[in-house]
Amino acid sequence: MLQILEMVTPLFGLILLGYISGRIQKITLDGLAWMNFFIVYIALPPLIYKLLAQTPLEEFRNASFLLTTSLSTFTIFFLCFFIAKFREQNTANSTVQGFAGAYGNIGYLGPPLALAAFGPEAGVPVALIFCLDNTMHFTLAPLLMAVGNDKRPHLLAMLLGIIKKIVTHPFILATIAGIASASVQYQPPEVFDSLLTLLAQAAAPCALFVMGVSAALRPLKRVPPELIYLVPIKLVVHPALVYLLLKQMPDLPSAWLHAAVLMAALPAATNVFVIAQQYDAWVERASSTVVVSTFFSIVSLTLWLYLLSNGLL
Repeated sequence: MLQILEMVTPLFGLILLGYISGRIQKITLDGLAWMNFFIVYIALPPLIYKLLAQTPLEEFRNASFLLTTSLSTFTIFFLCFFIAKFREQNTANSTVQGFAGAYGNIGYLGPPLALAAFGPEAGVPVALIFCLDNTMHFTLAPLLMAVGNDKRPHLLAMLLGIIKKIVTHPFILATIAGIASASVQYQPPEVFDSLLTLLAQAAAPCALFVMGVSAALRPLKRVPPELIYLVPIKLVVHPALVYLLLKQMPDLPSAWLHAAVLMAALPAATNVFVIAQQYDAWVERASSTVVVSTFFSIVSLTLWLYLLSNGLL
């Protein structure tokens, strides 16, 4: 356990520093815009690219892994969606709650934590899970929101918008570039590779610090009753389901199994709040979900890492 604490303390320490900074300085959320842009468009894509470009091509051909992790995420999403639908009969609010239970912080917290815990071997499953989960996010959000909206957008325009978001997302582009480089064994020039390395090294500390600042600038006004089941589903049920399903796969590398469980165990992503704001549904409670699940994940993620790292599952 001491080894796990030594590994996660610096990572969560960066989140804490961000939180304290946000509480002291009172900088508005608008001040984070350029930092978020740097992380999403400039720093994290080189990290993903470098991990995948150095990976043997045959490691990408694992359709069963992709199908199983995606099935798990869809199952958790619709579990939370139908619970909310049964309780309040509101499709928009139910959609946000579905994401709150199934869409973890796979961009900011996932890569640094998985790589620190399981090494570079976790890079491929992390990147593939990220691409599939974001494809789900880009697809389900507009589709379900359109179902619950009286003023439904034109179907073709909505589908084109979904495709555009998927094929232009910087993480997905970085994944495609990394797989392409791995297939031809491309080695970038040393100067360019040094720049990519520098940006990749900046990704994790910047992302974790911004997580803390964002939590500080969205104070917890009240705890929604839905969190009684949403937080346990996200932090416990989702990773447990992923583990149980993937454990049935023969010859799955342990790094892939562990990375997938860890990605499922992450707290609700800030994007859940962004979706809520975009569609004006469940906004304040979505913000509370992100803050509360992140707080409890300090304990739950430490326990999951301990169980995985010590072969206790």
